[in-house]
Amino acid sequence: MNNYPFRFGTTSYIIPADILTNVHYLAGKVQDIELVLFEVDDRAGNLPGREQIAQLSSIAADNDLTYTIHLPLDLRLADDGSPRHVSIEKARRVIDCTRKLDPWAYVLHLDGKSVLKGATRDEMRCWQDHAVQSLKIVGEWAGGVKKLAVENIEGYPLDFYQPVLERIAVSCTVDVGHLWLDGFDSVAYLRDALPRTSVIHIHGINGGDHKSLMHVPQEKLRAVMDKLVCTDYRGVFTVEVFSENDFLTSCAAIEAASNSNISLGQICAHRK
Repeated sequence: MNNYPFRFGTTSYIIPADILTNVHYLAGKVQDIELVLFEVDDRAGNLPGREQIAQLSSIAADNDLTYTIHLPLDLRLADDGSPRHVSIEKARRVIDCTRKLDPWAYVLHLDGKSVLKGATRDEMRCWQDHAVQSLKIVGEWAGGVKKLAVENIEGYPLDFYQPVLERIAVSCTVDVGHLWLDGFDSVAYLRDALPRTSVIHIHGINGGDHKSLMHVPQEKLRAVMDKLVCTDYRGVFTVEVFSENDFLTSCAAIEAASNSNISLGQICAHRK
């Protein structure tokens, strides 16, 4: 049983198998599963079919399980400002497919590469207008903009998305691993971001990101865990790794770093 205030989770690619097999494996070990649906092209897509969605719903109902859905591409309008851009179209396919799961949140990136390395005031304002419009369009499909959780991306200034967030009531995904990768103070960032955060991603850095939390200094991990517990964070906490070993060793690292008497051993232990 998870005694933390938040919903402990991980991704749908922990064992080398399809999404449904991973969900069966993780059910009872976690409270949320991030369905990673990056491949949504017709020929090689991994979107669940109608029967799989029904099974995913049944597993969730039987195990007090929720899902977060990671949309497949950085969201943007077409260059002419119209919604007919591949990222918008793929977002709609994913949302239409997964709406019956009643996801906790749809996690997404906003594509700001065109203005990241310098833009005039008018260019930046235009990009911000397009970002807000993208979120409104996709939020309507998702059942409301609060279902959308905009994620901070590595390589971007901490305040890059703030003008957009001030104009639309989306929630946020705080990716602690991205903050660590860029050398930012994750606890200071969480202090300001938590009131509108519905999802947290966490992962270690070891020659790249999305590695086991065993690679994170214990004091850094403990500071994050303490912050979440003391603020009674009630959202989803996703260990965003992609192998069984990284998942299990991350669980062990969280338990070792925790200042509390709470143990995640029951969550992370294998069940025969």
